Amino acid sequence: MPHVRIYIHAVWTTKYREPYLHSNLLRTRVWKHIKENALNKGLCVNFVNGYTDHCHCLIELQANQSISKVIQLIKGESSHWINENRLCKGFFEWQNDYYAVSVSKSMLPIVRDYIRNQEAHHSKKSFEEEENALVEK
Repeated sequence: MPHVRIYIHAVWTTKYREPYLHSNLLRTRVWKHIKENALNKGLCVNFVNGYTDHCHCLIELQANQSISKVIQLIKGESSHWINENRLCKGFFEWQNDYYAVSVSKSMLPIVRDYIRNQEAHHSKKSFEEEENALVEK
């Protein structure tokens, strides 16, 4: 059996960057559901958080998993769950695209802190500024 440790920091937005995830309570429910559902599907979401219009996930890939498939499963199921439970006004969707970058084990605490502090981070910087900085790095 292979021993694989691949960590991915993935970010995706709501469709048209609509602020569907407008309250702390709603975001907490969605992040908790993403983590629990991923675990039930054999996916390891190490850490998840975000803001009104986007989600950050720190994912640990297994040997038989691809980035695109894991993100597709997380996004697809979570949007279905949000709509099924009528957690948002109107129809909730995630944007098709996403950002993903590998993370070394030594950087995990820094990435977790960055993901954990999204609300404070976005009081100073817009998502567009954050996205540009992530792509530049």
